[in-house]
Amino acid sequence: MTAGPPDGSPRSPDAAPPAFSVLLCDDNVLLLETLREVVEAQPDLEVAGTARDGEQALRLARRHRPDLVILDVRFPGGGPALAADLAHWSPTTRIVAFSAYDDKASIEQMKNAGVFAYVLKGASNRELLAALRRAARSR
Repeated sequence: MTAGPPDGSPRSPDAAPPAFSVLLCDDNVLLLETLREVVEAQPDLEVAGTARDGEQALRLARRHRPDLVILDVRFPGGGPALAADLAHWSPTTRIVAFSAYDDKASIEQMKNAGVFAYVLKGASNRELLAALRRAARSR
């Protein structure tokens, strides 16, 4: 989670809680932009970065240590392998797998790689956001 004010002063009681940072990982540019718009519209979430391949995702995760990652299961570089790497490099980051595939093998692979939740791409924005918030609360 993002810390309090940069000057170290205590946050006012009326201040909004700090936002959870989210790294978005998908190779579909249109979907990536849509995810950005959905996440940025939430007062408790902020986009830490967007990645279109595994190398870029790891670089951004190491730099920003996001609270949450939305990760395409069939991501270039391998969704399950990247999930395991992300879990290694940023153990407090919670990963939400985002996939068009609902087969048991894909779900099991991602769960075994350390993802917190598995959300189908056909789910509503509300369902995806609820999964992100559950993941954030589990940190």
